[in-house]
Amino acid sequence: MINAYATLASLVAFAQDRLKREEKGATAVEYGLMVGLIAVVIIAAVTLLGEQLNGLFQSVTGSLGGTTTTTP
Repeated sequence: MINAYATLASLVAFAQDRLKREEKGATAVEYGLMVGLIAVVIIAAVTLLGEQLNGLFQSVTGSLGGTTTTTP
């Protein structure tokens, strides 16, 4: 987990350095970094909250009268 944090910190530092320059517009590299960072955040959120979200959706489905299925 520390290695992933170090990688994210270096990507953010690189992006901030690029954005501080007097360039107009973002380059494809900057867009790629942003997309990559967003993907990592989404994956981390799903990994950390996956079980809780699954339970929440099953509870809502049950309350609405639907059938709930359990996943292995």
